[in-house]
Order: sequence, then structure tokens, then C-alpha cells
Amino acid sequence: MEMDVRGSTPAEIETNSVSLQHGRSKCNILHQFTQQNLPACKPVLSPPWVISIFFVVGVIFIPVGIVSLHASQSVVEIVYRYDAECVPESFRSNKLAYIKDDSIPKNCSKSLKIPNHMKAPIYIYYQLDNYYQNHRRYVKSRNDKQLLHGLKYQDTSSCAPEDNDHGLPIVPCGLIAWSLFNDTYTFSRGINHELKVNRKGIAWKSDRDHKFGKQVYPFNFQNGTLIGGATLDPNVPLSDQEDLIVWMRMSALPTFRKLYGKIEEDLDADDIISVEVLNNYNTYSFSGSKKLVLSTATWLGGRNNFLGLAYISIGASFLFIALIFLLLHIKNPSVHMVIQLTYPGIGSPCLIEGIVYPLLYALVKNSLLA
Repeated sequence: MEMDVRGSTPAEIETNSVSLQHGRSKCNILHQFTQQNLPACKPVLSPPWVISIFFVVGVIFIPVGIVSLHASQSVVEIVYRYDAECVPESFRSNKLAYIKDDSIPKNCSKSLKIPNHMKAPIYIYYQLDNYYQNHRRYVKSRNDKQLLHGLKYQDTSSCAPEDNDHGLPIVPCGLIAWSLFNDTYTFSRGINHELKVNRKGIAWKSDRDHKFGKQVYPFNFQNGTLIGGATLDPNVPLSDQEDLIVWMRMSALPTFRKLYGKIEEDLDADDIISVEVLNNYNTYSFSGSKKLVLSTATWLGGRNNFLGLAYISIGASFLFIALIFLLLHIKNPSVHMVIQLTYPGIGSPCLIEGIVYPLLYALVKNSLLA
């Protein structure tokens, strides 16, 4: 490229020269980038480096796994399955008839022994098994805009068949809200000491503030001929109905737990607590099961041994691989050598420099000359 400098002042010539150099520099960088010629760090993974990396990762992972496993094991957890035990003896062979008959009392009681000291807060969960909340038709049966704006949003076709009843819209609409879990639990210790269950603060703050309207109230909910689950207080906005908010957050697996509430006082070892269960929710029609879970929590959360075992397993595997590599390196040490090859028709030789095992030298040379 040539520049026409006739009739130009020295300042203009200097400016044009700088602009041309800048343009060439940008083109050169772009060319280097597209051709993968930019300067880069290309470490040589020699055997000592590889062995050291595997060894360091193993040494770090195993203690982390032990600490995580210890935290998980320190969680005190009580699991009580009550769906079969709460069915009267005469209905054990026909549980579906029992749960559908409203004239039959659904309450039952159970005494639970505390195995170890449980420090507050004690989290109460209900666990459902064989319940596929991730079913595509079930997941789509909701309307997030209606949950946020209420009756102002009219298009609720995605909620069918629970979108309207007797010509009036349903708030909240859809099968998810319609099937809201409706078993209840009350706890007592001793003769007259009732354990209060705090059902506030169990839902995510982001859900309460941004997904459920503060001025949206239940309307025409569970007024049809077929009642699915729990009812909602029409005088309480959806943002304060935390049991609904917890239920509306879908689970990815058929076995899941959802937070019911919290007991905010300590329970001592060997304490006997009485649990009164109102067994309303129908899991018998799809061979599901219901469990009540009492659990403490640590800095890592609830009981879950998988994370600790995974860290320990990976760390042990890395240490084992490092040991194998070390033995192979001692038996067949690598050396730094230069391979000089001359191709027919090329005047200058081709140099290959790096870490090569002596036993592989002949194979490398023969393959390159082939």
C-alpha cells in the first residue's frame, strides 16, 4: 500500500503514517488470532509434573471429603413412614376406599424417640415417593403471570382443566396448585407441652418477593366437584401462603422432600414426642408413600453422604494413579532428547525436541519417516 503525500503537510503525513501502522497492527493481531499464532503458555507435562498434580489433588480432596462426611453424619434425622400405619385394619386391603371416604377419621398418632440431642431449629419435612412432579403435563399446568398479577391476567389456557369453574377463573389455577399437599402434623412432648411449629420463612425469599403477588388472593379455589388437595385462605395473599410456594417449586426426581415447618426448641436425647398426623393426602391411587422427617442441619445442610464419599473416592483414585505413574517413571525414566529427521526433498532437517521415553524413541522415529 502506498500513500500519496503530495500537497500534504508534515503533520498530516505523520498522522497518516501512525494510522496506517495502527491498522496494520490490528490486522496482524487478527491474523495471528485466526491462525492460532498468538503467544500462549504451553506447559510441558513431564512425568514429575503429572505425578505432582495427581498427588496434590488427592491430598486436598481426601481431607475435604472426610470433613464433609463427618458433617453429614453429625446430622440427627428421624424418618417415619405413616401412610400404611395410619390406615385402619379393616381398610388395609382397600386403602383407596379409605382415603376417598370423608366419613372415616383420618387422624392417627405415633410416639417417636429422639436418638440424640437435636439442636434447634429442627426442620420438619414431608417426603413423597413415586410422585412424578416432573411430568410434562403436570409441570406446564400453571400460570406464572397469574400468580404474580392475579385476575388482571386472563389467559389461563395452560392451566386446563383447572383454569376455571362455573365460568369463573380459578386463582391459583392449574393442577400443581390443585394438588397441594394437605396432611398436617402436630407435636407434643410430655403430657401437656405442645411443640410449636413455625411455618413462616420456609419458602425462598426470591419466590415470595418476585413470583407470587402481594395483592393476589385465592379466588374460586377448590370449589369444584373434585377436590384435589389443601384449600387456601382467601383473605391471605399468595406471597404469604408459604406452603403453596414451597409446593409450587417442582422436584426433578420422583422421591423428594419439601419443608413443612420448623421446631424452634431443642430436643434432648431419649425424649419421647407424640405426633398427631392428619392423613388426608391421597398417594394410594399411584402406589406412592408418605414419610415424616425430622432433621437438624449443619454448615453443609442436611444429611447427604454422597458429597463426602465422592471427594474421598476421587482423592483416593488420584493418589492411586499418582503411585502407578511414579512406579512407571522409576522403572522407565524419561529423558530430554532431540530427534533430528531429514525428509527427502527438504534441505533443512526437522528438529523435534521434548520429553521422550527411550523405549518409544524408535517408534517415534519410524512413524515420522514412514
